Amino acid sequence: MTTALITGATAGIGAAFARRLAADGHDLVLVARDAQRLREQATELHDRHGIEAEVLAADLATDEGIETVAARLSDLRNPVDLLINNAGFGNKGRYLDVPMADELRMLKVHCEAVLRLTTAAAEAMRSRGRGGVVNVASVAAFVPRGTYGASKAWVVQFTQGAARDLADSGVRLMVLCPGFVRTEFHERAGMGTSNIPNWMWLDADKLVAAALADLARGKSLSVPDPRYKALMGVVKVTPRGLLGGVTSRTGRKYGPR
Repeated sequence: MTTALITGATAGIGAAFARRLAADGHDLVLVARDAQRLREQATELHDRHGIEAEVLAADLATDEGIETVAARLSDLRNPVDLLINNAGFGNKGRYLDVPMADELRMLKVHCEAVLRLTTAAAEAMRSRGRGGVVNVASVAAFVPRGTYGASKAWVVQFTQGAARDLADSGVRLMVLCPGFVRTEFHERAGMGTSNIPNWMWLDADKLVAAALADLARGKSLSVPDPRYKALMGVVKVTPRGLLGGVTSRTGRKYGPR
């Protein structure tokens, strides 16, 4: 039986990955900061699907938290076959309105943790000749959107570059770029969502199903919805200056996730 490790596993896209992978018969390593919530989730998934669900409480905004998860990914005696780097958050406010400590914490979670955990997983997977990594970014990576968009753009570029470097290793890497998903993400960040059209909202379970299908097809980039694929096509041909004006007026109030 294969094992998947999921960061940010207790809510939103991470919880949807946990539900789907457990239903498919994968054992899980569930990672988040809230140990009690993790234990409740692990018990529920074990009872419902008969899989083993390990709990690993860690704060990926700290070196200690990253090292704890990296050590688990490097454990060759209990190998992880699939890593879902999903942990992330948003900051409310424009540039210079957000405290520098919060901006640096975002870079720690979105970039440094993704780099270190992907590396730990990929090294162990390459030694076995198989494995997969999904790094969750956002369609915000493709538009000018301050630190959040910049950090997700880094995830896109890093993942696709690493995927090319590991193309013949048996290790598959894919970056997932969702749009607006109905999760706790915006509520936790204190972001209003009343001005987001209904058509832009995605279902987390359908998103995960599409992402896993793209991973199985060997894609290195997944934008798993026709609406957002079309929207990203428009973005590619829109002048950056115009995109910057639009996102500065509206995008800082909320962010796709």
